[in-house]
Amino acid sequence: MNVSHSAAGADDLLREDIRHLGRILGEVIREQEGDEVFGLVESARRTAFRLHRGEGGIGELTGLFRDIDPDDASPVIRAFTHFALLANLAEDLHEERLLDRALDAGRPAPDSSLDATWAKLAAAGEDAAAAAAGLLAGGEVVPVLTAHPTETRRRTVFDAQKHIAAAMRARHRVQAAPATARTAARLAELDLEIRRRVITLWQTALIRVNRPDIRDEIEVGLRYYQLSLLETVPAVNREVRRGLRRAAGDAAAAAPARPMLRMGSWIGADHDGNPYVTAGTIEYAADRAAGTILRHYLDELADLERELSLSDRLGTVSVDLVALAAAGRNDIPSRVDEPYRRAVHGIRGRIAATAEQLLGTAASAEAAGFEPYPDAAAFRAELDVVEASLRAGRDDLIADHRLARLQDAVDAFGFHLHSLDLRQNSESHEAILAELFALAGVHPDYAGLDEDDRVALLTRELSTARPLVPREAELSEATARELGIVRAAAAAARAYGAEMVPRSIISMCASVSDLLEPMILLKEAGLITVGPEGPAGAVDVIPLFETIEDLRAGAEVLRAAWALPLYRGYVAGRGDLQEVMLGYSDSNKDGGYFAANWALYDAELRLSAVSAEHGIALRLFHGRGGTVGRGGGPSYEAILAQPPGAVGGRVRITEQGEIISAKYGHPEAARRNLEALVAATIEATALGVGEPPHPERAHAVMAEIAELSRTAYASLMHEDPGFIEFFETSTPVAEIGALNIGSRPSSRKQTSSISDLRAIPWVLSWSQQRSMVPGWFGVGSALRDWLGEDPDGARLAELRGLYRDWPFFASVLSNMAQVMAKADMDLAGLYADLVADREVAERIRGRLRAEFELTREMFLAVTGQSGLLDDNPLLARSVDMRFPYLMPLNVIQLEMLRRYRAGDNRDRVHRGIQLTMNGLATALRNSG
Repeated sequence: MNVSHSAAGADDLLREDIRHLGRILGEVIREQEGDEVFGLVESARRTAFRLHRGEGGIGELTGLFRDIDPDDASPVIRAFTHFALLANLAEDLHEERLLDRALDAGRPAPDSSLDATWAKLAAAGEDAAAAAAGLLAGGEVVPVLTAHPTETRRRTVFDAQKHIAAAMRARHRVQAAPATARTAARLAELDLEIRRRVITLWQTALIRVNRPDIRDEIEVGLRYYQLSLLETVPAVNREVRRGLRRAAGDAAAAAPARPMLRMGSWIGADHDGNPYVTAGTIEYAADRAAGTILRHYLDELADLERELSLSDRLGTVSVDLVALAAAGRNDIPSRVDEPYRRAVHGIRGRIAATAEQLLGTAASAEAAGFEPYPDAAAFRAELDVVEASLRAGRDDLIADHRLARLQDAVDAFGFHLHSLDLRQNSESHEAILAELFALAGVHPDYAGLDEDDRVALLTRELSTARPLVPREAELSEATARELGIVRAAAAAARAYGAEMVPRSIISMCASVSDLLEPMILLKEAGLITVGPEGPAGAVDVIPLFETIEDLRAGAEVLRAAWALPLYRGYVAGRGDLQEVMLGYSDSNKDGGYFAANWALYDAELRLSAVSAEHGIALRLFHGRGGTVGRGGGPSYEAILAQPPGAVGGRVRITEQGEIISAKYGHPEAARRNLEALVAATIEATALGVGEPPHPERAHAVMAEIAELSRTAYASLMHEDPGFIEFFETSTPVAEIGALNIGSRPSSRKQTSSISDLRAIPWVLSWSQQRSMVPGWFGVGSALRDWLGEDPDGARLAELRGLYRDWPFFASVLSNMAQVMAKADMDLAGLYADLVADREVAERIRGRLRAEFELTREMFLAVTGQSGLLDDNPLLARSVDMRFPYLMPLNVIQLEMLRRYRAGDNRDRVHRGIQLTMNGLATALRNSG
């Protein structure tokens, strides 16, 4: 969000907020822990800020904590974790304040807001009208909360932060108002509330004693609906509907409006490498989601019933409303002339009965005697009766209030709240089908078949309705679990509607057989049925292309799949729409930052072309992580940097880790972030995306640089014989597995191969160590080698032109610079001292530093900037104000790692490592 023009004169306000919160925290530390601990914390803070200014050497800070007792280190770790958390909070509030001031001053709405989008569509005139009408009917934006968060804050900590933020907002309002005799008293009262919450924070353990299980993760994901999403998703949909209708003009009349923004989740259903996902977690996730939205409907209907006190003695009501009121069975004498209240009473009774039927809850008085709704559409139809009657009685203003919000909620959430995606890897599908085919006598060695024979066998099985699994069959644990999962998914879809489980995603999909295999299991569970026309179902089968090679081959996999009449018919039954998921994490881990980014862009070009060739609509699902090394970065810019034709009004995107709380922990933040996703999707579809003047040449240049980058990356990550040792010992990757931040194992299987390591611990390890390698390594060498001698500067001029004119290239370099600005190579160099082989340590440490400096040099040469963050003053300010708080955490982590690796296995040493991991992840915000 571009509000930097307002930021320059307001930094003092931010600094004062950070100082104010820091003073309160310092007072609490002194009070709770004593002068000695407070003195050590203050000494470390002052030293860190001096080092950040370039005064002194890192040895001053390491000397403070050399040989410190782990018990003495614990309050220091907690202090800097809370310093960082409160500084984050102050920054978020400051951005809110800057935006509010800009809007109050009458400045144009900033990019990434819907108001700015509507202005752009209006300026585009008729050219954008048809696209706007299409978006009304078919636009789709789905943020998907994922099943493997690196969110490290406990709910209690998060709640305390929410209350502190509310008090700070109130403090800002008091400070902005003219001073009165009560101003000082009001500020003191608010400071007392902040102090109370900070004490709670200080007395609350930062990390869980036990690792959370999947049910805990499900509850964390549902928390954000209560905090913001139940309110903001319907509100954004309402604004989008109005804005697109204005933009479409006359064309809007023929476009049936549907909610553009919906929510998705992987939590509880993503069983790729997670043995803890079972039929029980599917059932729990579906039931808790449905229970959350049904409870919301009950609460809203109770408020609506209280509000709609309109008397039929003072106005007219429709015949349908009279009938609905009679069915409401609310014969209280005082309500005899209040048909709306009686009607809503009956609707509420039916929702209560629906909850009892679906969730098996205890019978309640409010549900007694009422019929449950067969589906959400029937519920919506009765709300429409209330609306129509209100509008007929000229009560539009009332209809547009709580009732409209409730209708929009039903459109967006139904009875399912969010979609629940199944995900499993192709290797597991193969093993399970090999067992089932052998057991059923279909084929004794499915795994030994070549691709053509596999496809032929799978096609035959998908052409018959015959069950595959014999009755009372004895199955392996893995196969029984897999069948249990898909059967539980089918039960959830029957109970809450097909939108509850609409997708099956195949990780590491590399062939047509990989795409067909899960369809066999879906058929076995009843989610796919076989009729005269072949298989049909309400589940999209989605290939996930993750590695560089799989991304390159993805379009040809789809071409081959669509050549099969059986699969082509299935896609036709799904509205001629094919969803494809793109993996940002594994492609980066496989080939490095630049190679992965180009592979993704090139894959989108290829997928868009083959989809157009076959007359099939394409919906891309972007598997982006929080950090840039896993595809993170500003979502608005990322969507606008997609190739032409790749958006097409439809975007699904994962939201992961601590990014979730930053984006959706408060209604205002949620509104901004949801608007950014929708605004970018609308603009990319209706206004087009930027391409360089000579696309073919630009694409060739990117391909060359990507290959050079991949070579440089591979020479260290895959070819250097000492790299695995360096990675495993200079980062806390081994200790990450013990950090209680998620239910999922850190590796897909027990090997020391980087390819088997999950992307989150891969990126989190480098983030903790502060070199941020996945977000930049290899780019400097690639740019240098591509430029070559360049005596007349023509090649450099060409890259500068691409940076200026092409959003893709600009976004790649900008995101890389953001990562590099968060790196600290001096601190990262200290971690290399943990490597026992000194030759390996010095060689790789030197290579990382040299590549970092070269990459910075090349970035500045191509962009013409004088610093990494010239185009991002908000982040530059953040690094300057907040990042010194990280230095003590890194130094203490190093000290604890040194002892732990030397054989000090005391619980308090290990707990110290965990606490520093927690603190650094909190401070970095997008660490995994």
